[in-house]
Amino acid sequence: MEFAVWGPIYQEILDDFEFNRKDDERSAIILSDLLSGLPNVDDISVLRRVIEGKDVLVCGNALTLADDLGAFVLENYIVIAADGATEVLMNIGIVPDIIVTDLDGNVEKEICANQKGSFMVVHAHGDNTDKLKKYVPRLNGVIGTTQSNPLYNVYNFGGFTDGDRSVYLAREFNAAYIELAGFDFDDNNVSEIKRKKLKWANWLINQVL
Repeated sequence: MEFAVWGPIYQEILDDFEFNRKDDERSAIILSDLLSGLPNVDDISVLRRVIEGKDVLVCGNALTLADDLGAFVLENYIVIAADGATEVLMNIGIVPDIIVTDLDGNVEKEICANQKGSFMVVHAHGDNTDKLKKYVPRLNGVIGTTQSNPLYNVYNFGGFTDGDRSVYLAREFNAAYIELAGFDFDDNNVSEIKRKKLKWANWLINQVL
């Protein structure tokens, strides 16, 4: 997605949550610097090779995920795990092809999946700089993303939460078809801010699916 298209949506999100854009930009610079010093950083051609022309299953971390997976023959899909969904998948023996994460879930499970071959799409935002510094140097095959202005090695494919960013990633790299598992946009057993994030995730995904 061109930032000229994403930018106005991003500004609406910032305004809605009263987030500070400069915090996002600062975090993206930190991630860029970290990636510049790592030997095993992938470029986006890897994502194109994995996704283009394939059917993609994006897994969110709703409580329904394990049950939802029963409706799919997973061998027929490229599996993208949105952050916390990685733990659920790994616990039932599924190593996702790609993990989209802001490092807010069980990062040790994500590192384990990474060691088993999962590509890591690591997101920088205003309040995860400490996690970036702690975990990014432990990863292989890392691709950086931001929701603010992209940098030369930190990309913006659109999207806000891990789940909708996973969908936008699949769309950006021309997935043949995108399906969802483990998404519950009407979950009331969450905090107010999480409910608002689910509302945005639902709206964003509906723009592209």
